[in-house]
Amino acid sequence: METAGDLASGRDALVEGGFDAVFVDQNLPDGTGTELLEAPQRPVTTEVVVITGHASVHLAVDAVQRGAVDYLTKPTDPALLRAVLLRLARVRSLRIEVDELRRSLRKRGRLGALIGRSPAMQPVFDLVERVAKSDASVFIYGESGTGKELVASALHDLSLRRSGPLVAVNCGAISESLIESEMFGHEKGSFTGADRVHRGFFERANGGTLFLDEIAEMPMQLQVTLLRVLETGCVERVGSKASIRTDVRVLAATNRDPFEAMRTGKLREDLYFRLAVFPIRLPPLRDREGDVELLAQHFLDGHNQAHGTSKRWAPGALAILAARPWPGNTRELSNVVQRAYILAEDELTPPSDPAQEGNAASSGTANGTANGTPSNSFEVEVGCSVADVERKLVDATLRHVNGNKQAAADLLGFSLKTLYSRLNVYRGFPS
Repeated sequence: METAGDLASGRDALVEGGFDAVFVDQNLPDGTGTELLEAPQRPVTTEVVVITGHASVHLAVDAVQRGAVDYLTKPTDPALLRAVLLRLARVRSLRIEVDELRRSLRKRGRLGALIGRSPAMQPVFDLVERVAKSDASVFIYGESGTGKELVASALHDLSLRRSGPLVAVNCGAISESLIESEMFGHEKGSFTGADRVHRGFFERANGGTLFLDEIAEMPMQLQVTLLRVLETGCVERVGSKASIRTDVRVLAATNRDPFEAMRTGKLREDLYFRLAVFPIRLPPLRDREGDVELLAQHFLDGHNQAHGTSKRWAPGALAILAARPWPGNTRELSNVVQRAYILAEDELTPPSDPAQEGNAASSGTANGTANGTPSNSFEVEVGCSVADVERKLVDATLRHVNGNKQAAADLLGFSLKTLYSRLNVYRGFPS
């Protein structure tokens, strides 16, 4: 046990560290006890209890908001002091238990919804742990299928907002004519078909987290409005002039390189720097040595648990999976595991490489020419709807690039998710 006579001495003592708890008087010769709560020397594991001879609700609230675990009044009741010490001991024990559990999960390659033991993923885990407990905006970027949604989920689950809602929005899958109404809401009668008040995503995410996926697919004018909302914390429903204050933490993601997206006019520079308080880049699966096997087993375990089975990988199957390039990243791997699970009786063997299958399927007359050369044109009839023309354009572009969906999306100016959404609509599935 150590004592200090003033705020400066207390700060010096904190540098030495090793304190589980600090009891500090509110009235000190050179400041207030609550100032010690914000001292950079204070370790996050050191709990602070403020003691005052002039108790007030304002002081109690201020002390707790600054990070005090409790406050006591003078003269201090020994029984109350003992109760506070016992509670601090339980808190410390719980923190140690949680930290040990987190370290154990990290060794097993897990952090919230994220899975990975590779050296490439450890910096991602570190960044997620550091920023999760703050309210800072996070900008997540990486190739399609790398797990940006899982990072957003982990950030929410590890945050102080975890009891609030997590609202995920795919900005590339909403019609441009509806996205403003969906994002900010609308009043009854504000436009044709608005037969009721509609709460937008910001209102629905109040007190929690809003995840804006494919932010670079958002119309430029709406990006201007979004920037204003982020700066003011207030939204206006379509058809209303009244401001509604919201308490939302915003996470954003894109599968584009953000600086290339800014250069080509897909993403406003001021919006990016407002969102990218904390940028996180996700590595592609091909750079995550050892994670293919870990993820493949995880996906198989999920299918076994869901269906009450005990299927297993055939000898050498995981090595075959690990040798593939996985252009579709973890999403592609998940689909391949599901297919292998459905086809297997007891032991799973990897299906043939989907990329090779796609190239084989798109060769020959399927490419639109007799000699197998991809066609670089298509015909439309006068009177076709715009939707039909778009569908033919998408089909022709896919043939032109031999079924490579990422290449087709780049040529069409779509995100990969938007292309998949369009294809689902063409096939009669919900987008």
